[in-house]
Amino acid sequence: MAKRNLEVELIRSAAAYRRALKRLALFFDAPLKAGLQQDLEFEILMLMVDKYEAEHFPVPPPDPIDAIRFALEQRGMQASDLHGVLGSRQRTHDVLRKTRRLTLAQIRSLAEKLKLPAEVLIRDYALS
Repeated sequence: MAKRNLEVELIRSAAAYRRALKRLALFFDAPLKAGLQQDLEFEILMLMVDKYEAEHFPVPPPDPIDAIRFALEQRGMQASDLHGVLGSRQRTHDVLRKTRRLTLAQIRSLAEKLKLPAEVLIRDYALS
């Protein structure tokens, strides 16, 4: 069985990015076939697309309070589940309404309880 040479175009332009996305779509639309050559091409394309997107379409880090709200929602939790973490019902209310900043101890507790990166929680945000 003859091996086909792997031909992957480097993504250095928007046009090459679009071509790579079209090629990747073929992998998702095609029936699953095991093959080292195809697996390698898919992996290389994914790495290049990820790199291009990170450079050209950066996603800013989330607002810390929005990240907390999202984590609560995803885990089926309520704000009341944070009373022990943030200190009290009133502190939880103040933090989630952005009238009080998070303390370092609260950031540590939230990172552990909600499995959020501390880097997200320490970001500055505007108070209401």
